[in-house]
Amino acid sequence: MADGPEGSLFVPFTLPGELVRVAVEPGNDHAGLIEVLAASPDRIGPVCPHFGSCGGCALQHLEEGAYLRWKREQLIAALNARGLDAEVEPMRPVPLGSRRRASLTLGLRRAGLALGYRRARSHELIDIAVCPVLSPRIAASLPKLKEALAPLLGGRREARVSVTETGSGLDIVVEGVEPKPAALGAFAGKAASLGVVRLTADGESIAPEGPPEIDLSGARVRLPAGAFLQASGAAEAVLVELVRQGVSGAKRLADLFAGLGTFTLALARDAAVDAFEEDEAALHALAEAARQTPKLKPVRTYPRDLFRAPLSPKELQAYDAVVFDPPRAGAAAQAEALAKSSVKTLVAVSCNPGTLARDLRILVDGGYRIARIVPVDQFLFSPHVEIVAHLAR
Repeated sequence: MADGPEGSLFVPFTLPGELVRVAVEPGNDHAGLIEVLAASPDRIGPVCPHFGSCGGCALQHLEEGAYLRWKREQLIAALNARGLDAEVEPMRPVPLGSRRRASLTLGLRRAGLALGYRRARSHELIDIAVCPVLSPRIAASLPKLKEALAPLLGGRREARVSVTETGSGLDIVVEGVEPKPAALGAFAGKAASLGVVRLTADGESIAPEGPPEIDLSGARVRLPAGAFLQASGAAEAVLVELVRQGVSGAKRLADLFAGLGTFTLALARDAAVDAFEEDEAALHALAEAARQTPKLKPVRTYPRDLFRAPLSPKELQAYDAVVFDPPRAGAAAQAEALAKSSVKTLVAVSCNPGTLARDLRILVDGGYRIARIVPVDQFLFSPHVEIVAHLAR
């Protein structure tokens, strides 16, 4: 951010203390970077040739140590804004090539077909030839996928394409199209050579070998099309271990916003777990995996919208520890109920420092103390961060 003649200017891909030349449009508080005249000592060369045009990454130009400290400071600032003075541990990094999920756009441009990301603050589509953040398997597939998926567009100019790497192959969901049966059949004929195990388009799935599976703490879970999955397998392993440490010794647990069972199936190695989740397809996959995995403690599943119907203090009396991992909006209503409960141990997982700080403030005001808080760099080169917080009465 810099001071301009009309107020603050936001200049992407710059660092504090740098002297830069920018392009500014009247009335616009975002400037375009033209040239770095005097670079920060923390500036490094990006690892991706698309950096600066592609809007997928924002921080490849920042040296690793400074980058990790900056992300940690964003969490500290969010906590301080709520009056929370907790000790935040150093950021846990993840390696390049560890992201197993990608949300891309397939579209027609003047220059031809493109599969990639938007330019920052623009509708312009950038065709991606390489992506160091994505798993090598996904990155290597992009050029071939672009050509193979093109017929599914039909008369549409664009479609949303989600690619997930699973243990059995790539799982692809295409949204915003109504493909003809012939186009779906043609893709099905190429799927094996592309390493695609399932294609879902306009709500219809083609999976000749059955639904793809993922490994969650040794349990094989069938992945529903479009289901939420942690973006990085490496980050997921760190999160699972931090959650397990936070509830160590507990015998009866509730896993709220349980999803596919990322934490449920790990925790059930040592304790009975009740899993609550609104997405019934995900909950069914979790229940099936729990039944088929040996040596687990009892796992019970409950479909429940925890935003509209959070577990009450009375219901929470059944548990000596609770884990909750809500979407970015956080879990204010559930935090209010937890604050009034007698549960001794809580573990909060969040991808949004702002809503996590709000929820932690509610819990601290209800008598909990923050025992530990750890940021995890799941979203490499972006401002986003995953967090695990341990609380105790």
